[in-house]
Formats: sequence, structure tokens, C-alpha cells
Amino acid sequence: EIFTIFSNSVTNGGKTTLAEKLKNMLPNCDIISQDDFFKPESEVETDERGFKLYDVLDALYMDEMVTSIRNWMKSPARSGVVTQEPQNTRDNLKNVCILIVEGFLLYNYEPLNELWNRRYFLTLPYEECKKRRSTRVYQPPDTPGYFDGHVWPMYLKYKNELEENPSMQVDYLDGTKSQEELLSYVYSDIIQELNKLRE
Repeated sequence: EIFTIFSNSVTNGGKTTLAEKLKNMLPNCDIISQDDFFKPESEVETDERGFKLYDVLDALYMDEMVTSIRNWMKSPARSGVVTQEPQNTRDNLKNVCILIVEGFLLYNYEPLNELWNRRYFLTLPYEECKKRRSTRVYQPPDTPGYFDGHVWPMYLKYKNELEENPSMQVDYLDGTKSQEELLSYVYSDIIQELNKLRE
């Protein structure tokens, strides 16, 4: 049995950390990261201001990403992680293979839409997001004004598109909460969903 979790977030929203921690807690769990599918810099478009347009689907090999997810679903990885769950929950989980797909532009790409069981979206307010972004080193490095000129506007556009689409079942999470709180919430939610599937 395959269970897929899609974790989306604003830049530096904490999705990768959350995904890694979940992987260590869930049995037979693997992660596919959207960041692994960026096109090389030479293939990413530049706008009239000289900004590289990384925060759009065209900057990514999305068809390759879908292929990777489908291939994983055909032959999922079995890790044998022993979870700390009570025996009955553990028995419930042992035949499940879980895939976490994490990225920043997952829910507006049609071919991914039939592949998920649960969707989460980590959000951050502007100031916190900008502060976190400024502490990270990117290749290529952010040019001056890049966050305000490209990254944040694209995030807002994307989030608005999601919120205007009533068929999108997304669980929005507050990225300013502690990692422990977010992990505890998402983990419990996943276990609950898995138990429902079993009923």
C-alpha cells in the first residue's frame, strides 16, 4: 500500500527539515525533493530586470519529477525503520510505503494532482521569510532585490491561485511554529489518515 504526502512551502518555510524528521519516524518512508529537478542556470529564463526566474515551473524538469514519483510508486523503497508506535499501530503500518514529496511549487502542476494522499503547505509572514532567506547561501547567489522582485511576488501569486481553487484540499501550517509542534501535528495527522485507510 502506497501513501503519498506532499509538503509545499514558501522559501525557507521548513519543509525539508520537516520531511527529514518525518522520514526518521515513519516506516518504509522516502523523500523526493523538487529542488533536485532544477534546470541548469543556463536554461533558466532571465527577466528584463536581470532576475533569473527560478520560482516558476518552467525552471524545473517537472516531467522528470513526475516520472521519478511514478517509478517510486511502482517499486517503493522499504527501509525497515522501526517506529515508536504502539504495537497495533505498528502492525497497521508495516505494509505501507510512504513517499514524502517536498517542494515549493507542487500543487499548481496538474500531473501531480492525482498522486497525493495528504497535502501540507507551510506558510511564513513576509518579514520572517525574508530574514530566513537572507541567512542562506544559494547557487547562483540571490541578486540584490531578488526576494522582493521575484521570490515573494511569485509565492503570493501561487498561494492565491491555490486559495481560489475550491478543489484543492490543502492543510495550511504556520511555519513560525516550532519544529516539534509542526512535526507532532503532521505525524499525528498522517497516522490518523493511515488508520482511516485501513478501516
